[in-house]
Amino acid sequence: MRTSVRTAAATATAASLALLLTACGGDGKSEDKGKDAPKASASAAPDAKALSAAELEKLIVEQADVKGYQVQKAEPTDVVKSSDVTTDKPACKPLADAMSFIATGNPGASVQRKAIAEPKAGGATASPDDIMGALGAPVTAVTLGSYDGSGAQDALASLKKAGAECAGGFTLNGGGEQTKIGKVAPETVTAGEEAVAFTVTTDMDGKPFISKVVAFRKGNTLASFSVISLAGVVKELPTAVIDAQAAKLG
Repeated sequence: MRTSVRTAAATATAASLALLLTACGGDGKSEDKGKDAPKASASAAPDAKALSAAELEKLIVEQADVKGYQVQKAEPTDVVKSSDVTTDKPACKPLADAMSFIATGNPGASVQRKAIAEPKAGGATASPDDIMGALGAPVTAVTLGSYDGSGAQDALASLKKAGAECAGGFTLNGGGEQTKIGKVAPETVTAGEEAVAFTVTTDMDGKPFISKVVAFRKGNTLASFSVISLAGVVKELPTAVIDAQAAKLG
């Protein structure tokens, strides 16, 4: 399975590769840190201060927050540096980062989770289609970043701009792979104080590899979600994960 996953995910991003390679592993345990968790700042004023990584760890979605998903803490190997991901069009860089498990812009701190959709139980009666469906369960990379001042607003604005200016596609370089993004189309989403979402179509050996990217802002905190599937098509936004994260930010 690793070879198949590597072949498919390599056409997305280096971060997506690591995400899919580990999606079938892990014990799914994620500590519930909701107790005594700080609230995301409701302010995006010039004097707003970014939360620390430790504070964000208490705000990011966990296993207890969302049903139907296995939520895991991201491993260090899942997360790449922003400097390791480049694009042929500068305006597309924020979108490339959001696709790659990276907090867009210049956050003071960021944390990550992986939310893997749980397949329907089939047991011994599972059909081949059920098994293939389980292998293609969507995997959502969740990134929570906190920013000084208007950094979160600026980051979301850059994502909106990227969606418009990169609608016709761009080239993403990461993990030693050059990936051709053929199309970026807007999606409708409501979350936080402002939000944006896209369907991203990547060329994979002449075939479309369809993923989703979502981001919303709450005060000076930005939550982003990149959704991929081994099946090659993500049909819908991870609404349960988005809503759970929005609720946790307050």
